[in-house]
Amino acid sequence: MSQLILFNKPFQVLSQFSREGDKQTLADYIDIPGVYPAGRLDYDSEGLLLLTGDGALQHRISHPRHKLPKTYWVQVEGAPDEAAVEQLRRGVILSDGPTRPARVRLLDEPALWPRHPPIRQRLSIPTHWLELEISEGRNRQVRRMTAAVGLPTLRLVRAAIGTWRLDQLAPGAWRAIDVHLPTNPRPAPTRRRRV
Repeated sequence: MSQLILFNKPFQVLSQFSREGDKQTLADYIDIPGVYPAGRLDYDSEGLLLLTGDGALQHRISHPRHKLPKTYWVQVEGAPDEAAVEQLRRGVILSDGPTRPARVRLLDEPALWPRHPPIRQRLSIPTHWLELEISEGRNRQVRRMTAAVGLPTLRLVRAAIGTWRLDQLAPGAWRAIDVHLPTNPRPAPTRRRRV
């Protein structure tokens, strides 16, 4: 059994314990020795970050081979039309190659905490929310995907990683859960009989 920390990373907090200038880090919120982030979440993104001291669990969560889906709530500038949504669903071409197809749906504004500082609102340009589920973890991928279809991201909140969800966790708060890693014993080799 392993311990997993579910943390709601606030806006403008680094996903690391080590200091970089005067920026806030995980050390400002989590005082548990021997845990490390399983993956990352950008400084200017918010939401679910998982931490553990179990290397096998950390690998299972963060390694691309396991394709653990990550769900994001994305506030975009502009009005998503069906063509833009379909393009995101099929995958878009980024500077480092095409993305895998994403699950995308229009979302009513989620009941979230206020962001400090708030996003920049322009009265002449509407904003909308999308829910994107991806199984990759490229650098700033969701922001680059929405920009590629003409919908710049204004606010980005990770709501889930696999079956682990943010739920009602307040910004800066965390909770610990016990996780059982499935064991995958190697099957015994089969021997072929000569005929």
